[in-house]
Amino acid sequence: MRDALGWKKKFGVLGPSTNTTVQPDFDDLRVPGVTNHYSRIFTPNSRAISNETFLAGTKKISEGVLDAVRSVMTCEPDYLVMGMSAITFYDGMKGANEFQQMVETEAKVGVSIGSHSCAAALKAYGAKGLSFMSPYYPVANAEVRRYFTEAGFKVLRDIPMQAPSWTGIAEITTDECRETLMKLDGPDVDAIVQVGTNLSMIRLAAAAEMWLNKPVIAINTATYWHALRTNGISDKVYGFGRLMSDF
Repeated sequence: MRDALGWKKKFGVLGPSTNTTVQPDFDDLRVPGVTNHYSRIFTPNSRAISNETFLAGTKKISEGVLDAVRSVMTCEPDYLVMGMSAITFYDGMKGANEFQQMVETEAKVGVSIGSHSCAAALKAYGAKGLSFMSPYYPVANAEVRRYFTEAGFKVLRDIPMQAPSWTGIAEITTDECRETLMKLDGPDVDAIVQVGTNLSMIRLAAAAEMWLNKPVIAINTATYWHALRTNGISDKVYGFGRLMSDF
């Protein structure tokens, strides 16, 4: 017997309790027969983030991941989708693989994580050289750069937007994001990537692909796309960029 609404797949979604963007983004990307079931990772809303505290703060958040996994597994999802990106880039490819293995060992089902999903999206587009933006601090951008470099891409430049709090990430405006995209672009860049799941970019990235005439990958789009395709769900979704409609 299949779930009446999730007759294709039930996705368990893991995200920090301070994140207000992932849940609506993933619901907008959802296709018929797939349901999303959100499990919040308890996260105090730090309002004094700095270059010195950002890594420590995100690693503290990661300590609650397995509790969130155990909670969401009670609805028996078929697959998990990670709605926090920073920790999936830490310690390069080795760290990403270890994080994925940790979650899958606990859940006994697969999981799509932001780092590997963005790499898969870049490969789908055939991109080699990239630039990226984040709401992080420089110390975390260095980890993202390390991951993409180890994954075989050339990172040409990056911009950390340095949100003042965890909830403040979702308060970064579309205008600010647009200006950042323009700073990251150039003839040497094959694709631009946005990381940081609480930054609302799935629509702006899709629009930017048209006026920049190159792939612009929002991490929430990439991660949900990866979850769908990994589960053999080939439905096309329009209005959120070529990744969801062409690949």
